[in-house]
Amino acid sequence: MKPGDPAAVEQLFDAVAPRYDRLNDVLSFGLHRQWKRQLVRALKPVAGEHWLDLCCGTGDLALELGRCVRPAGAVTGLDAAAAPIERARQRQRQQPWLPVAFRQGDALQTGLSTACADGAVMAYGLRNLADPLQGLKELRRLLKPGGRAGVLDFNRLPQSGAAAAFQRFYLRRLVVPAAASVGLREEYAYLEKSLERFPTGLEQERLARQAGFAEANHRALVAGQMGILILRA
Repeated sequence: MKPGDPAAVEQLFDAVAPRYDRLNDVLSFGLHRQWKRQLVRALKPVAGEHWLDLCCGTGDLALELGRCVRPAGAVTGLDAAAAPIERARQRQRQQPWLPVAFRQGDALQTGLSTACADGAVMAYGLRNLADPLQGLKELRRLLKPGGRAGVLDFNRLPQSGAAAAFQRFYLRRLVVPAAASVGLREEYAYLEKSLERFPTGLEQERLARQAGFAEANHRALVAGQMGILILRA
């Protein structure tokens, strides 16, 4: 699978959707939920605001935002793959009091109105876009002046050093075998390949400023394994 190929990425997430939430819990020891909550706390969404979750997957982050902006706010979750969106809608129907709606769409060309949102997030999505800079430009276009955005993803590390060695061990010896046990070896082997082309934290800050953000600050999590990019329009 070629990293950044939109059709291949969509096919991948359609394939993994039924097991995606369970695998995320197993492979991160449940910590992905904590990292997403850290992202939300850093952005401080408040009641009445409109937020976007681009590359929303099965919707857990969008639903968390919905808890913050209710009752008068709204959250729109968007993903290119149909199967994760359907799973997200199922989860939302179990919590109908949350003001969250999901739609299928391209994070590079969302079709949403300019300056329509107070804030936006993207978790584990920027790395999969064909053009990360264009993704950041679209993110910036959607935000009102002064709007906040956050990007959560794996952190690309220098090839030498203990942190990079652990990341390779984690991906090759833990992630791929666990995924292989449920028939998803190739889908999760893609993770390491996608990191090879992903911008480093400093590069993400530079691209964000190039995309028009006034502020861009990347910080590492989990001993450098993950990273959060905090942005302000």
